[in-house]
Amino acid sequence: MTVSASAPVTPGSDCRDSFRRAYENRYTWAPGFGGYRGRCIWEQGDRREEGTFQVGADLKASVEGIDDAEVLKAMNSQLWEVAIHRVRRSFEQTHGENTFIAGDTDSVGTEIIVGGKGEGDRYRIKDDVVTMVHRHIHGTVVTIYTTDVTDTGAGYLSHTYTSQYADPATGDARGGRNSFRDTFAPLPGDGPWVLSERVVTTEAHGHTPAGSQTFRFENLEAL
Repeated sequence: MTVSASAPVTPGSDCRDSFRRAYENRYTWAPGFGGYRGRCIWEQGDRREEGTFQVGADLKASVEGIDDAEVLKAMNSQLWEVAIHRVRRSFEQTHGENTFIAGDTDSVGTEIIVGGKGEGDRYRIKDDVVTMVHRHIHGTVVTIYTTDVTDTGAGYLSHTYTSQYADPATGDARGGRNSFRDTFAPLPGDGPWVLSERVVTTEAHGHTPAGSQTFRFENLEAL
């Protein structure tokens, strides 16, 4: 499913309902998620690490069989990040204290200017998909652009996207821009959709060279 064009809305108008539709169109795990497990593989150039993992009903990940501390940390981080974004929280729980005003509309989508508790944050939406996220998180700003999504039939998952961290005061980049390509698949027996592969390509920044790494998750099964 590729993000396509939609009619613009009037700048300055309240767009809470439009943003709510995009928010509720994201794919999340249904209540009662019981966890899953499988094999995990990390590759970067000629390097390869392989182990097993489990994500529990509490969304906590555990990885075994990987001795490299840096790879182990990265694998745990990917599993945690995927799980935390699948948690189903109502729109009011997440955004009840925010206001949403429409800005301009461009090829990415209609700008959503956030006020209230989340003041300073911005989004763009197109065809009930959040195509851009600009959020202040723990003293930094992250900007994410989504260009392609996977339609699960029960909401969308971001398939191709970029993320960039920056200093909130100066706008200076913190690290190189990351490009992601995610592949998802449902667990056997019409189970929840989970990540089966993530390819992360990082641009060079300062003294840090460009690089690419692949995370693969195989033999997946529900707990």
